[in-house]
Amino acid sequence: MSNPATTRANSLDPVQLSDWRWQWFLDEAVAALQPLGPEPYPIHPQFLARDGVTGSKAKPVPVATATWACQTKKFRQARAACVSAGDAASVLNFVINPRTRYDLPFFGADLVTLPNGHLLALDLQPVDRGDRLHTEAVWDLLLPIFERWKQSLPDGGPIPAEAQPYFSPGFLWTRIPLGSEGDRLIDAVIRPAFQEYLQLYLRLEASATPVSMERSELLLAGQKRYTRYRSEKDPARGMLSRFYGSDWTEAYIHDVLFDLETQPAASNPIE
Repeated sequence: MSNPATTRANSLDPVQLSDWRWQWFLDEAVAALQPLGPEPYPIHPQFLARDGVTGSKAKPVPVATATWACQTKKFRQARAACVSAGDAASVLNFVINPRTRYDLPFFGADLVTLPNGHLLALDLQPVDRGDRLHTEAVWDLLLPIFERWKQSLPDGGPIPAEAQPYFSPGFLWTRIPLGSEGDRLIDAVIRPAFQEYLQLYLRLEASATPVSMERSELLLAGQKRYTRYRSEKDPARGMLSRFYGSDWTEAYIHDVLFDLETQPAASNPIE
């Protein structure tokens, strides 16, 4: 496997990982963001790319992790955490964090391949699910897309009660098998659903206008609740700790993936 650290100098440099299942989705997202004039997002070099080894001494498995990220006028951080570990794991976690000057949800895509199957999730996650001003117009547009695609996918199972405030009614969540049937569903359903969710999100971005400072503070409080929950409950913690150790993993989770409280100034817009 090639070493991604030798080819990535900043967060906008392309990510190309060997044997990685989700390259098309990252390329699609990066291309969709180009009209917004993305600028590099500050990420320490140790998190831009990292190699490791998992498995046994007899059967070592190379691991590569890379982070693509940008910022725009209305997005504080759009970032992709990418992991390739052969048959052990193939992961894309793509999240867009809006600036609190704009009343926008988060965009979230979690695409995970493990030895027992694919775990796939798409959503426009609310900053405050109980705030109708924040959710109503978004859900009116999102739910028809969700309804169209969910009928073609098996349900992923129940969402834990503590997680429910952080997902919309349009949370598209499925578990599908490895092999030809899973590949067919990814190509026929997950790809176009990903495109539709992302394009809807970018239409919301295009129409978003600055909110009052009071409203911005409410949105910031909601974003902090989400960020704290996600950083505490990140399901990748165990996997990344096995690959790279707990110190690197905790820094990656808190200082890159969910960094709102470590980089609070970034909530202000680029002018």
